[in-house]
Amino acid sequence: MNALKKLYRDFFGLTEQTKTKQNPNDIEIAAGAAKDPAVFKAAQDQAKKSGGNVRITANESEIDEAQLINNITDYRGGVEYVLRDPAEAKSVANEIREWATKKGFTVIKHEISKSGNIGYFYFRLGEDPARESQRIQGYIAQKPEIKHFRFNVKETGQPRKINKQIQPEI
Repeated sequence: MNALKKLYRDFFGLTEQTKTKQNPNDIEIAAGAAKDPAVFKAAQDQAKKSGGNVRITANESEIDEAQLINNITDYRGGVEYVLRDPAEAKSVANEIREWATKKGFTVIKHEISKSGNIGYFYFRLGEDPARESQRIQGYIAQKPEIKHFRFNVKETGQPRKINKQIQPEI
């Protein structure tokens, strides 16, 4: 077992935290200070002289929050998703429909592409669209069968009428 563990650590380049010894010559700076190139360069120079490394530490307030690709403001009731395996299209659609019904969403429209790769649900907007979009995003994002999704409202497919008034030539 020890040989397998060593092979695994060597392959992935992992070290166990309990066995790693910190170098007393390491220079530790805050993440906010590390953004300043002059401070970071000075810390690097000091670490070189002492034979250590520069370690950057951060507290929760210095870590930027992840940005969601599917912005909540884009939600207008439509969700388009791409499946990893088109053979699961109907079962995934049924699961989403059951979940939506259980949570109180009303499905107005549901489509699956001919290839089965792409699915589309259009939900009736309720009183709080921001909360609804978060719930939908949370459920769909955790489904392993779905590769990715986006908030999108498909048009009805009817061409818009353009009112052109024809001016007689004089």
